Amino acid sequence: MWIIIFIVAVLFVLGSALLLLRSANMPKIPAQLKSKPYDDDDSGW
Repeated sequence: MWIIIFIVAVLFVLGSALLLLRSANMPKIPAQLKSKPYDDDDSGW
């Protein structure tokens, strides 16, 4: 039974590592999609 848990854990680690590598190799976010700075800093809150 512990073999199945070990295989699932290894697959999870490999999948997360591949996902991190894919996200690191993605191109930069275009300027249109960047979050705009907040304009309501002086709203009194």
